[in-house]
Amino acid sequence: MKNNAEMLRKKIWVVKLSVASNTALVIFKVIVGFAIGSVSVLSEAIHSGIDLVAALIAWFAVRSAGKPADKEHRYGHGKFENVSGFVEALLIFGAAAWIIYEAAHKLRNPQPIGTIGWGILVMALSSFVNMAVSSALFRIGNATDSVAIKADAWHLRTDVYTSLGVMAGLGLIWFFSFFFHDHDLLWIDPVAAILVALLIIKAAYDLTVQSLGDLLDISLPEAEAAEIEKAIKSEPGAISYKNLRTRKSGAVKFVDFDLLVDGSVTVDAAHAITDRITEALEGRLGTVHATIHIEPCKGACPEDCLPACSSPAKKAL
Repeated sequence: MKNNAEMLRKKIWVVKLSVASNTALVIFKVIVGFAIGSVSVLSEAIHSGIDLVAALIAWFAVRSAGKPADKEHRYGHGKFENVSGFVEALLIFGAAAWIIYEAAHKLRNPQPIGTIGWGILVMALSSFVNMAVSSALFRIGNATDSVAIKADAWHLRTDVYTSLGVMAGLGLIWFFSFFFHDHDLLWIDPVAAILVALLIIKAAYDLTVQSLGDLLDISLPEAEAAEIEKAIKSEPGAISYKNLRTRKSGAVKFVDFDLLVDGSVTVDAAHAITDRITEALEGRLGTVHATIHIEPCKGACPEDCLPACSSPAKKAL
């Protein structure tokens, strides 16, 4: 219990850090973007604004998902994190559409950009801050297997790359305007904004797939299914298993299956076997809720459990 409380404390702390950093970057980018008239800088301000909303949603999701199971939510509140990821993805799609619309308008009606150096400065600062914060989010998100925090981390990591792209575009405009006055390269700014939007759409699509997968109770990945099989096979009292089903809710993995044991074992012994398997699953997969139905092995080896069978009867078939 103490360990879970410590994990929740770390999750809330890192999300608060994300909220604070995004708030500062949004303000800075909006001021500079309007001051120099750069649509790519303003598009990055919108991107950071969406990151801020995402961080606030992640904050709410982490706090809600950390609540223990209650009478109305017997399986806990973990899917708050999955819902948060899906909502964040929808917000990102909307922001990307707005950026493309504004950039297309700027392409048709190009306008000179003011002090480009400020735009380059704010993009460099944004890249540095978001790299540091996203690294912290990834570290905590992976340690706690938090969907909401990892989604927020990917938001900020995408912002790092898009900020670098905008910075490069502004740098090209500044370079050519300084050394080649007769070259009109104002189109680079809106084109950079469109590239930012396309990267945002890709991140939103990946986040949608991940979030909806857990909401629709998609099975755990093959690698984790293999770990489940190893945990079962490592138990000497287990002969075989069948009807394996898995799903995930937030950071909690749900596993249920039928376990075949020797028909002569007592209820106490069978219970001890399931306890050891559950402990092994938690050691391999993290937080696991396992439901194991005990069945006596009759030596017939049905097709649905034959591949996992360790009974001597398997060799006779």
